[in-house]
Amino acid sequence: MALQFGVFDHIDDNGSSRLGELYESRLKLIELYERAGFRSYHIAEHHSTPLGMAPSPSVFLAAVAQRTKKLRFGPLLYVTPMYHPVRLAEEIVMLDHMSGGRLELGLGRGASGIEIGGYDVDPDTGPARNIEATELILKALTSDVLNHEGKFYKAKNVRVAAHPVQKPHPPLWFAPIEPERAEFAARRGANIVTLVPPPLAKSVFDAYRHEWKHLGKPERAMPLIGVSRHVVIADTDEKALAIAEAAYAGWRNNMKFLWDWAGIAFPVPFLIPPKFTDLMQMGTAVAGTPDRVRGFIEKAVAETGITYVVCDIMFGSMPVADAARTVDLLAEDVMPHFR
Repeated sequence: MALQFGVFDHIDDNGSSRLGELYESRLKLIELYERAGFRSYHIAEHHSTPLGMAPSPSVFLAAVAQRTKKLRFGPLLYVTPMYHPVRLAEEIVMLDHMSGGRLELGLGRGASGIEIGGYDVDPDTGPARNIEATELILKALTSDVLNHEGKFYKAKNVRVAAHPVQKPHPPLWFAPIEPERAEFAARRGANIVTLVPPPLAKSVFDAYRHEWKHLGKPERAMPLIGVSRHVVIADTDEKALAIAEAAYAGWRNNMKFLWDWAGIAFPVPFLIPPKFTDLMQMGTAVAGTPDRVRGFIEKAVAETGITYVVCDIMFGSMPVADAARTVDLLAEDVMPHFR
């Protein structure tokens, strides 16, 4: 399988004085992603934090559906404990129809207990709620009449008025950071993306492949397995690194904001070290010329066998022009190398 490329976006606060300007600048970049030939655009879901200024992925993605024609898109992930699954299933159906069948469906438990707790949901129940919600959502997308009696959710004789364009449902996406979650994804035939460093990513992918083989499924039918990495490209390594370091400082503050605000220690500090160069040493980011980025991706493919690279291009205080330059250089000098 040829390596494919996508884009991941938190839509975090970039210091803009008007929120509408932030949304519009992102939508224009998304139009550029489509012209550049990216497969998919993935948006995060966050609440009560400058890390995620588009807390309703469905609302923003409805605009994406109208601004693009070929680009696939979706949440990575819908935080399922924050919705009633039947209501979310209805939004999924709408987006799939509004886009002509281009929706990619990411479902997960969410990374922040603080955010989930703000919706009056016990964060400790998040993993169990997500498993039940995932099954109920998939049932709602493929049923005419829905009945469900679970620990967290109930549905009795609910008529389902519409079904998605894509059958039986849009492609599934999970974002595991543990091998056990990768096995869960394999059993459901889902694509996966992880943001952990290469050695941990390899253990996630190995678990996925082992479970896929155990299920007797052919390797050629395996969904996409990929990594999400910060990527900044410029004409020189020095310029790219300067752009990345400046933007990363704001993104890091946004990432830690809610925990700092609540006076709680950040749960995974190793994933957001102080400097962008620290990320590069961990193998979870790259800044440089197209040659350097090609080498970084080639190494990732060799080490982990990925079939998908998700580029986090626009983050923190990144100027739109610098993000657009990264996109242009990816399209001209990096992506064709892997086709």
